[in-house]
Amino acid sequence: MHIPCTDKELFLFNKISRAAEELGMPAYLVGGFVRDKIMGRITRDIDIVCIGDGIALAQKVAGLFDPEPEVNFFKNFGTAQIRVKLPEISGTEKISKSADGDSSVTTSAERGYHDVDIEFVGARKESYLHNSRKPAVENGTLEDDQNRRDFTINAMAVSLNKEDYGNLLDPFNGMADMEARIIRTPLAPARTFSDDPLRMMRAIRFATQLNFTIEAGTLAAIGENVQRIRIVSGERIADELNKILICPKPSVGFDLLYKTGLLKIIFPQMVDLAGAEYIDGLGHKDNFYHTLQVVDNIAPNTDDLWLRWAAVLHDIAKPVTKKFEEGHGWTFHGHEVIGGRMVPKIFTQLKLPQNEKMKFVRKMVELHLRPISLTKENITDSAIRRLLFDAGEDFDALMTLCSADITSRNKQKVKRFRENFELVKKRCAEVEEKDHLRNWQPPITGEIIMETFGLPPSRSVGDIKNAIREAILDGVIPNEYDAAYAFMVKTAKDMGVSYHNS
Repeated sequence: MHIPCTDKELFLFNKISRAAEELGMPAYLVGGFVRDKIMGRITRDIDIVCIGDGIALAQKVAGLFDPEPEVNFFKNFGTAQIRVKLPEISGTEKISKSADGDSSVTTSAERGYHDVDIEFVGARKESYLHNSRKPAVENGTLEDDQNRRDFTINAMAVSLNKEDYGNLLDPFNGMADMEARIIRTPLAPARTFSDDPLRMMRAIRFATQLNFTIEAGTLAAIGENVQRIRIVSGERIADELNKILICPKPSVGFDLLYKTGLLKIIFPQMVDLAGAEYIDGLGHKDNFYHTLQVVDNIAPNTDDLWLRWAAVLHDIAKPVTKKFEEGHGWTFHGHEVIGGRMVPKIFTQLKLPQNEKMKFVRKMVELHLRPISLTKENITDSAIRRLLFDAGEDFDALMTLCSADITSRNKQKVKRFRENFELVKKRCAEVEEKDHLRNWQPPITGEIIMETFGLPPSRSVGDIKNAIREAILDGVIPNEYDAAYAFMVKTAKDMGVSYHNS
């Protein structure tokens, strides 16, 4: 085998090779699995191309396992998928090959397993209509199948056939491009991107994921074909954006999306952040590149996709709130509130979920200035309590976002902000330890108020409950049931509400 494989993978490939030989159907490992194995990246998705019926090969391979895995197939596309459990080879376990080339596992220790997804498809030839990225497909050769691949690093194949088992078939010098860390299309890039415009985003995503450079002609072709992205579904675009965003350095991808012109089409509100304006020598930072820095700052501290989206959107309303004030300079008053209102619309536009994930991002955008603003004033326990209460279970996420938001070319300014921010974090920890306000519900519920005073659900119940909450947050009373109950009685009396049994 000319690519590095584990014993358990060889165990599987030998079964596929055996099945393919029995069917008289040449088979090859292809695509991302080959690329990732050469690069030493973890992968558990395996793609097999055969010269013939991919569904038949999947069924034959499944029959070689006990228990036999279910074959999920899509007849219209000629593809099939199986999930098999492979043994974790460790300790005294060994692979032994039988005379017919199959492998078996012997062990004197308990064996663990993990799932591997294998997709089978017949080699095919594709042709595209201008207004669709869904190709017309016909049976083809391995060469046809490699020609239709998006990039040279994804067009390599490894033979699973007896006569040349393990040989690497690399017609477009994908190995050389991998060594040079280059993204390049196998055929003319303009044709590749015009046929399937999603490949433009995939080029940028792979460059970001793998820390590769997009070859100059390929990059230029993206810029020339950006309008073609309009025929791609929003869901597929969102999927690529999410994959870029979870990379170690997402700014690489967003900067390429911006410079090629793709971002202007798929996410114009983010492009509006770009640039700095000056009046009377006073300017503001380029909020697009500030945003990219915040996203990069947050990346090492969380793999939470939605907190990364909060970093992308935290200043999204700055362009619509920007104002120049004489003698003061540029302001963006209320951008956190207006930005929060923009989040649901942007999530709808980008085909992102309209559920708790969106609500979380909106909450982060609306609160992102609060911890920073506390560094600019004498920090009161009341202000800390309100921050803890409003952030609730998302407090740690908010503080991660706010820490990432501290950026400046002035190192002394950053140092001062960080010192003040650490003071806020310390005060928050002290108040939380004393008052226990995170994920807090006031000790007096609406039900208790209604039962005590014989009230139906009404505005009076809400007013009493709000008064108790505010009194605790302001430090008027401690966060305890007895104190809250006594305050409830006094508040009700002041409102002219009497006991139910009086």
